[in-house]
Amino acid sequence: MTSAVANSPFEAPKSGRWLLFGWLAFAYLIAAQAISIAISPPDRDMGDLQKILYIHVPAAWNMGICYFLVAIYSMRYLWKRDERDDLKAAAAAEVGTLLNGLTLVLGMIWGRPTWGVWWAWDARLTSTLVMFLIFAGYLALRAFVDEPERRAQWSAAAGLFGAINYPIVYMSVRWWRTLHQVQSTPDTLDPSYALSLRLNAFAILFIAIFFIRRRYEAALTERVAEHELQAAVLGGSSRG
Repeated sequence: MTSAVANSPFEAPKSGRWLLFGWLAFAYLIAAQAISIAISPPDRDMGDLQKILYIHVPAAWNMGICYFLVAIYSMRYLWKRDERDDLKAAAAAEVGTLLNGLTLVLGMIWGRPTWGVWWAWDARLTSTLVMFLIFAGYLALRAFVDEPERRAQWSAAAGLFGAINYPIVYMSVRWWRTLHQVQSTPDTLDPSYALSLRLNAFAILFIAIFFIRRRYEAALTERVAEHELQAAVLGGSSRG
């Protein structure tokens, strides 16, 4: 028996309370968006396009949190060889990649009227795209490698490599000359926009937590079923 099988959880998760958390998270997101639209005046230069800030920036922030979790759980897996850490890293990677893609798409929508182009090979945009491609490769790797222990080991290495890129993305607007503005924070914004940014940052965080948990539960349930089937086959073989 491999260490991955030996350390696997054999009890399916109970997710009732997380469903309630999910409903509350989505309700909070709707409320945060409604409040932001109601209280935020149009920007002097961008008009109402400015309101895309309330999804674009929180998506980028929470993308970083997801990739940080990938790094943490990948290191834990390499240290302890606990299959649950591999599944948690994978769940965080899926949600992080989703937020990464959302960040890129919203940035393009924002960039077209602001810069006059949909895409520029700017340091921030390019590094964010590279990170997206790395984690898309991470997910593809997990889809094509069937052996659990090998998949977990290779994924952990790829996840750590991908997560290292986030500080480069974050600092790119300070290290190189770039079209992209310096990072937006509540301290750098007009006070009339700061509250809305904070509200939506927490809204996206709660949604990300819910999705990570649900993806982990789904993966864990699948692995439990696989281990039970494997145990049944091995039991039948030994009796035969």
